[in-house]
Amino acid sequence: MSAQDLIFELGTEELPPVALKKLSAALETEFVAGLKNAGLAHGPVTSYAAPRRLALLVEGLATRQPDRKIDKRGPAVQAAFDADGNPSKAAEGFARSCGTSVDQLSRLKTDKGEWLAYQIEEKGRPAAELLPEIAENALNRLPIPKRMRWGSSEAQFVRPVHWLLFRHGDETVPCTLLDAESGSLSHGHRFHHPEPISIQVPAEYADKLEAQGKVIAHFEQRREHIRAQVQKAAETLGGRADMDDALLDEVTALNEWPVAITGSFEERFLEVPAEALILTMKKNQKYFPLFDNNGKLMNHFITIANIDSPKPEIIAQGNERVIRPRLADAMFFWEQDGKRKLEDLIPSLKTVVFQKQLGSMYDKTLRVARLARWIATKISADPDLAERAAMLSRCDLMTDMVGEFADMQGIMGRYQALRDGEPEEVAVALEEFYLPRYSGDRLPSRPTGIALALAEKTDSLMGIFGIGMKPTGDKDPFALRRAALGLLRIIREHSLTIQLDELLEQAGTALGDLVTEQDNRIQVKSFLMDRLKVLLGDEGVSTRLFEAVAAVEPPTLPDLDARIEAVRKFMDLPQAESLAAANKRIRNILKKSVDPVPEQVDASLLQEEAEKLLFNSLGEMQQQVAPLLEKSDYNTALQALAGLREPVDHFFDEVMVNVDEDALRINRLALLQNLSNLFLQVADVSQLQ
Repeated sequence: MSAQDLIFELGTEELPPVALKKLSAALETEFVAGLKNAGLAHGPVTSYAAPRRLALLVEGLATRQPDRKIDKRGPAVQAAFDADGNPSKAAEGFARSCGTSVDQLSRLKTDKGEWLAYQIEEKGRPAAELLPEIAENALNRLPIPKRMRWGSSEAQFVRPVHWLLFRHGDETVPCTLLDAESGSLSHGHRFHHPEPISIQVPAEYADKLEAQGKVIAHFEQRREHIRAQVQKAAETLGGRADMDDALLDEVTALNEWPVAITGSFEERFLEVPAEALILTMKKNQKYFPLFDNNGKLMNHFITIANIDSPKPEIIAQGNERVIRPRLADAMFFWEQDGKRKLEDLIPSLKTVVFQKQLGSMYDKTLRVARLARWIATKISADPDLAERAAMLSRCDLMTDMVGEFADMQGIMGRYQALRDGEPEEVAVALEEFYLPRYSGDRLPSRPTGIALALAEKTDSLMGIFGIGMKPTGDKDPFALRRAALGLLRIIREHSLTIQLDELLEQAGTALGDLVTEQDNRIQVKSFLMDRLKVLLGDEGVSTRLFEAVAAVEPPTLPDLDARIEAVRKFMDLPQAESLAAANKRIRNILKKSVDPVPEQVDASLLQEEAEKLLFNSLGEMQQQVAPLLEKSDYNTALQALAGLREPVDHFFDEVMVNVDEDALRINRLALLQNLSNLFLQVADVSQLQ
């Protein structure tokens, strides 16, 4: 079957830069799925994405569908003939629909019976007939939250559409999509080459656009071109550019023919916190900041122009004029904020509501300060510093700098605290207070920051849950899931031996009568355990392993981690499966028993050799593992407990537990309960089965 290359390009007004990569990837996915569903074979597919175009090059696309044979199924044989073997009306009707006679029909056997059938041959349709619908479906399925109309057109897309290039081999695919009629014309750069560019051969698309149209259509090639230019320009200035992936992607999506331009600003602006200047350059202007070899911000930047100007210095001057007022604003805010200390802003927190039922930001600050002081005593931090940091933690929200640059919260607190003469430990804590901000973000590193971050997250969890506003579905306005994961990461990764129950109880006490949920602490702990299960699942811990350890409610998270690691190794032992089954059986026996089971086993009531052996083995094992459990050596303890397999198996093979004699039955239940309790000092291994 013959095949030819295909080029599809949709030309538009400038597409949303943040969404460009997603739109391009979705177009390829949906278009290729359409080709597959239509049975059109093809070779490699290349996506192109630039500010004014989305395109696909499909190599070796079949010119038509292959012919195929289809089995058409008719009535069941049982209903197709009467008792004398004569065809029924159903059989005759089916035969007529197939254009044949009943005796020419075949039979199809399935698990559900035998059916009349007829094989027909369906001719494949030309690709030119199928491609318009495939393209239309792909465009309709793009992730566009809100589509727009333009002019008098009824078509809807993310941006107005101006042209449609749709060629399969040397032929145009005839169609109209989004009110654009297909043809063989593309368009180059808006300024360098706005005239039409004829694309007669699909494979020449990218090269012709670049050579003639001044457009680098391939996103990744354009991205690397920008990276190389920025890096070279930075080296020329003796610096290093801050090229994070998100900014690089956005700049790539803004330019068709990128040209790096360097600019500068007055050194006096470097007196402002570097983060504010960087935020202005990257977020507002899409500039690449420069740093010297010591990591200090330089008074230079690199911008990307979407034009190859004969006078780049004019573009540089224009960008310098634009950035200067923004930097001047940042300096003004910095100087104004310096006229007041952070502690002077504490009373203003009373005017800001945290949550209607939980009071103002000031009220929350007092609760967090109290809790941070308590946490500090548990993690060997300075309680006075923790309380001081907590009282100042929200004050930077009331500064002009954070009012203008919201992303500066915490960062501004650190700078202002140092300017106020606060201890460095307190200043750093004001920034670490917000950590981690997102999944994978760094954690607070200093004791005061750790205490403050834990106090903040715990108070939010207990407070919001306490008024019945726990997250539901995708609704989590107070980011409690993020707070929970952050709290768990801080405790686990810093190996803090603080007890969750005690931490939640302290937070609940601080909230007092503000909470309305009676089982608030239980709800929050369950919420944390659910998040922990997910967190550990990402680390390869199975649900049954987690449940086995969580069932015994370890007092601290490091203790839980140690038990999980011990049980993980226990599961690899040959004795593990048998002992897990035995514990499961014991739990079921004890659950069904209506007799009160004593804690101690009466040795005088032991009759069978197997129960005597188990009793003696348990006594020896308790003495062996007691010191191990005392020092939390769960791994060695479980390795030792694995030695109980033989006496346990022997007991269940030889001894009847539920005998008629009450004293004997209850004594044997006590023996099994002692066995179960011995394992439960580490984990509920019955859940491992």
